[in-house]
Amino acid sequence: MDARNLMTRAVVSVSPETPTRSVAKLLLEKGISAVPVVDAGGAPVGMVSEGDLIGRNATEWEARRDWWLELLAEGTNLAQEFLDQVKAADRPVRAVMTAPVITIEEDTRIEVIARVLEEHRIKRVPVVRDGRIVGIVSRADLIRALAAT
Repeated sequence: MDARNLMTRAVVSVSPETPTRSVAKLLLEKGISAVPVVDAGGAPVGMVSEGDLIGRNATEWEARRDWWLELLAEGTNLAQEFLDQVKAADRPVRAVMTAPVITIEEDTRIEVIARVLEEHRIKRVPVVRDGRIVGIVSRADLIRALAAT
């Protein structure tokens, strides 16, 4: 089995200039956790995931954790840093996307796809033809294939 048999063909993507707030809304509306970032010609230039929108820096993560704890603590005001971050959240997605993007071809075998996901510690990989995205394969697609055999 190869990528063309596994991939989701209706790929939702965004441009590098898409505001991060719009990406967050798109992820929620579509029930997905990441989207490819493509240039004007449809070539992938990055990926943006929930993790990218939240931030991966350990210091940032600890600070956000503390903010959420404050938010959940009854009677506690939100930290000013959190409020500032929310206001600044509408920056272009190019500022937070993961790049360069790992891609595969349509004829990439399922075993290779699984290895790519594992080696690069990613959850999904865009499928390209002639440099343009034609699909995406996620870990869920691999599990579906495994369950069907």
